[in-house]
Amino acid sequence: MSDSLKNSVDSLLSQVNSPADFRAFDVPKLARLAKELREYIIATVANTGGHLAPSLGVIELTIVLHYLFDTPRDKIVWDVGHQTYAHKIITGRRDRFPTIRQYKGLSGFPSMSESEYDSFGVGHASTSISSALGIACARDLNSEDYKVISVIGDGALTGGLAYEGLNNAGASGRDIVVILNDNSMSISPNVGAMSKYLTSIIANPLYNRIKEDVWDMTGKMDGMGPLIRRVVRRVEEGVKAFITPGVLFERLGFRYLGPVDGHNIASLIHLFREVKKFKGPVLVHLLTKKGKGYEPAEKNASIFHGLGKFDRMTGTPLKKEGAPSYTQVFGRSIIELAERDKSVVAITAAMQLGTGLARFAERFPDRFFDVGIAEGHAVSFAAGLASQGLKPVCAIYSTFLQRAYDMIIHDVALQKLPVIFAVDRAGLVGDDGATHHGAFDIAFLRAIPNMTIMAPKDEEELRHMLYTALQHRDGPIAIRYPRGLGQGVALSDQFEKFPIGVSKVVQDGRDIAIISLGPLLQQALEAAAVLREKYGLHISVINARFAKPVDLEMLTRVGQSHALVLTIEEGTVRGGFGSHVAEFFKEKNFQQVELHCLGIPDAFVEHGAPDILHELCGLSRNGILQKVYRSRYFQSLPVQMTDIYKHSKAS
Repeated sequence: MSDSLKNSVDSLLSQVNSPADFRAFDVPKLARLAKELREYIIATVANTGGHLAPSLGVIELTIVLHYLFDTPRDKIVWDVGHQTYAHKIITGRRDRFPTIRQYKGLSGFPSMSESEYDSFGVGHASTSISSALGIACARDLNSEDYKVISVIGDGALTGGLAYEGLNNAGASGRDIVVILNDNSMSISPNVGAMSKYLTSIIANPLYNRIKEDVWDMTGKMDGMGPLIRRVVRRVEEGVKAFITPGVLFERLGFRYLGPVDGHNIASLIHLFREVKKFKGPVLVHLLTKKGKGYEPAEKNASIFHGLGKFDRMTGTPLKKEGAPSYTQVFGRSIIELAERDKSVVAITAAMQLGTGLARFAERFPDRFFDVGIAEGHAVSFAAGLASQGLKPVCAIYSTFLQRAYDMIIHDVALQKLPVIFAVDRAGLVGDDGATHHGAFDIAFLRAIPNMTIMAPKDEEELRHMLYTALQHRDGPIAIRYPRGLGQGVALSDQFEKFPIGVSKVVQDGRDIAIISLGPLLQQALEAAAVLREKYGLHISVINARFAKPVDLEMLTRVGQSHALVLTIEEGTVRGGFGSHVAEFFKEKNFQQVELHCLGIPDAFVEHGAPDILHELCGLSRNGILQKVYRSRYFQSLPVQMTDIYKHSKAS
């Protein structure tokens, strides 16, 4: 807990260890609790980094939901999950909150293994309605009685999965509450005295009782009943359509309430007390402000959506000094190439800033497309562009590209369309954890015919690979690169076209070969230096560059001349680059070669600083050395060559 909370006798938050501790509070006390939560979250995230603006925008809603509903018996399912900081703090995790997104600390997202209050784990958008409906269906099949609430943001409604869930939930007639947290949709201006008045009428118990009585009465009338029902429905829908967006949701089978002020605790309590009484699908439309209560976040919600440490007083991010990030280099390079080639277009799925395309959008507004949280659509859209001779660069985080797998296969690769996938955040991303690690792209893309996969060793190679991809017209190409700062190498003004499927020997040797894919080449070189200096071993270090097609000539030479071969990649060890090498060695019957494949283990890796996770997964200099030391090859070497290691091991 922060010192300010510990030292404040009057602090309400210091008294809250579960929702039961504030369910007797009156509205003024709840408002004070909201204020303290904001201060605590801002102070903590300033020191740790995290998703600030989303969490600040739902504090009142979070308090009211836990205040009125019997959580954890009643289930709250959060969409995306980056807005759950207040939820975590008031459900028994207050004192651990400063560990958020740190190794062995709290997850930045809901996690079923972390708390019984986290009804469903989440890290990607648009899933909450579908999963909440599944929970509601299980409740009914098990003859249980509790409420299920889905909280989904307007951004997540740009994803098609949300509408699949809405359609099914509305048609099911099951008891489920969907809360639309709206902070930027075009329907937001539809707020005023009339809509507030209408909402108070629609939520009024008398209104709903009369409406249900009319429906029951007219249902028993043989002649005029159906006609009266149609007239009443059209009048009601006509009035709603004039001042609210509710007709869309009511057509889908929901009882619609809103829009309402999502920061007014008294109004929210009044509304949700009535919502608790309703049966069947209900959609509550709240209007909120991202970053509420912290001026820098309110003014620039995009920057404060997710960020590192920042100055609490000014809101200024505390940037790390060093080389530009891979994302920044990509953003600059695509602008340079687009200036030369008018057929270059860029696509992102609601990640304009995150993928480094903000400057491209300003420079080439007609050639930039942000399709919202709709990765599948982004890929099919890119395929359409490519079919007409354009050169679409589809910049999507590795973890989100998983959502578009069917479209990559059928719409792009099957038709051999030259779509370029800029796969950002490939590998271990760090603090966001298992839902955001880019662990699987090599494995799932390698299985697709006509696909080429590249991985640069540094930011200079990233530039050349983007140029190479734009020259390649014989099918799709994926370029995977990590989150974070580059290696700090000098960036040339020119671009070089790489021959497809050709690796580069960085260091030639005869004893051990280390074949590296991507930026882990630096760790391979450091390990090779130790093996040479301590044990006199001659190490080949090879920059693979391509995960598909693999340089088979290089593999043949290595397999014929080295007794120990290690592959290293920042992707899952199952089905990845190393698996390709193993398949080839088996095909060529290189039985004399001892092969070890280093990569992300066959497990979901937790959150933590990247250097900790690299060490944990054996993807560091030390991890490579340990793999060599444990090899049959090393253990068989003459004692005089390895006595240093064996002596230190014994001691």
